[in-house]
Amino acid sequence: MTAPLRIDIAVCTFRRPALSETLASLSKLIVPAGVRLGVIVADNDMEPSARPRVEAAAPLLPTDIVYVHCPAGNISIARNACLDHTDADFIAFVDDDETVDPLWLDRLLAAAERSRADVVLGPVRALYGPDAPGWMRSGDFHATRPVWVNGEIRTGYTCNVLMRLAAPSIAGRRFDLALGRSGGEDTEFFTAVHAAGGRIAFAEDAWVEEPVPAARARFSWLARRRLRMGQTHGRLLAARHEGAARLSAAGLAAAKCTACLAGATAFALSPVRRNRFLLRGLLHAGAVGGLFGTRAIEPYGKLETAP
Repeated sequence: MTAPLRIDIAVCTFRRPALSETLASLSKLIVPAGVRLGVIVADNDMEPSARPRVEAAAPLLPTDIVYVHCPAGNISIARNACLDHTDADFIAFVDDDETVDPLWLDRLLAAAERSRADVVLGPVRALYGPDAPGWMRSGDFHATRPVWVNGEIRTGYTCNVLMRLAAPSIAGRRFDLALGRSGGEDTEFFTAVHAAGGRIAFAEDAWVEEPVPAARARFSWLARRRLRMGQTHGRLLAARHEGAARLSAAGLAAAKCTACLAGATAFALSPVRRNRFLLRGLLHAGAVGGLFGTRAIEPYGKLETAP
């Protein structure tokens, strides 16, 4: 008999009641044939605050669930704890405020088998509340999909992903603790996977959904996030460029920022286009700062998720 394929689903959490909904959605998964499933919950709070939610969900899940308390306030610690507690063939990550489609895992795995990629990303559908601005809904500013550069995906994210753990580009790799408070640890991780020869694919039908709370349905939240993303990109560029090359990269990012501001001005009366240009400009401004070592924004573990 052929040994079953083992897949662990990892959920990193920090003081989020929505974890219960995430685990409930996992209980409705249609498990692919020949797969032995596991669930790992990594609690990144100082106190083991997520344990009661995990214990309440355990009887509903079609598989064993492992609770790992891994303090505190650094998402890379939690992600690495999940990697340290699995010996599966694949690991999938999903966020603690998301719910998965019943066929989510089946579609990620099908894409991995079809493409033989080391990493498969899926899309995240944003669910807006009734008070979200119209321009935000129309532009779908909180949705997540990969970015293609010259026909390939060069980095990724952990809010909807399946990874082949034995792949040379992934085996033994861990998330950078220095980025665990600012965010961007997943961008750095998957950029390194790609640089090591790992292929990243996309399963366009492997959906997860993420509600957008009122605290995030603001231009200021999006602006802060784009600026932080730019800082991460700038730090990655700085690691590969020195001297004149770094100055050239900063000049290019500054020029792109200026062009985006011009675009925002040109579309001042069109909220979707204007705000898209402004946010893109903040991304490039963050890249300039990251190239020269500006202190990173550290949103993780702050007020948004406080009790």
